[in-house]
Amino acid sequence: MVLLNRVQGILLRPRDEWNTIAQEEPAPLALLTGYVLPLALFSASCSVVGYGAIGYSVMGIHFGGWEWGIWTGVSGLLGSLIGVGVVATVVNVLAPSFGAQSDWERALQLVAYSWTPAWIGGIFSLYPALGWLGAILGLYGLYVLYLGLPVMAKVPAEKHLGYFVVSLIIALVVYFIIGTVTSSLVWGIVGAPTVKFP
Repeated sequence: MVLLNRVQGILLRPRDEWNTIAQEEPAPLALLTGYVLPLALFSASCSVVGYGAIGYSVMGIHFGGWEWGIWTGVSGLLGSLIGVGVVATVVNVLAPSFGAQSDWERALQLVAYSWTPAWIGGIFSLYPALGWLGAILGLYGLYVLYLGLPVMAKVPAEKHLGYFVVSLIIALVVYFIIGTVTSSLVWGIVGAPTVKFP
C-alpha cells in the first residue's frame, strides 16, 4: 500500500510528493528492496511476456519470441538496478559544482523516484507495438526529476536548469553504457535473440 501511494503521488502530485519525501529519513536499502526492485521487476516482467508471447514487426521483420522476452526483461532489470545507483552518484558528484547539497542518499531518492513513470510505463511492453507510449511516460520522469532537484538537492534557483541539463546529459551517456554492457552480458548468457524475416 505504501508503494502504491508513493507511485500515485509521484505520478499525479509530484510537487507535493517531493516535499513529503524530503521530510523522510533516507533509507537506501529499504528504497532499493521495497520500491526500486518491485517496480523494476514489474516493468521487466511486462517485457518478458510482451516480447515473448507477442513481439512486434517492422517492415515485415519480426522481433519476438522468448529469447527476445528474456533478453529485454533481464537487461532492463539489470540496467534499472545498476543505473539508479550510478546515476544517483553522478547527480551527487555534480552537486557542489552547482551550489547544491551533496548527499548520496538524497540523490538516490531523487533518481529512484524520478524513474517511477518509466517503470510504470513498462506496462505498455505487454503489447510491444505500444512501447512508444511507455517511452513518453518515461519522459515525464524527466519533469519529475526537474521538480525534485531544488527540493532534494537544495540547488539554488539560478543554477537549477544548468544542474538538471548537465546531470541529464551525463546520466544518459552513463545509462547508454550500462545498457550496452548489460545487453551484451545477457546475450552471452541466454544467446542473441533471433530476428524472423518474411
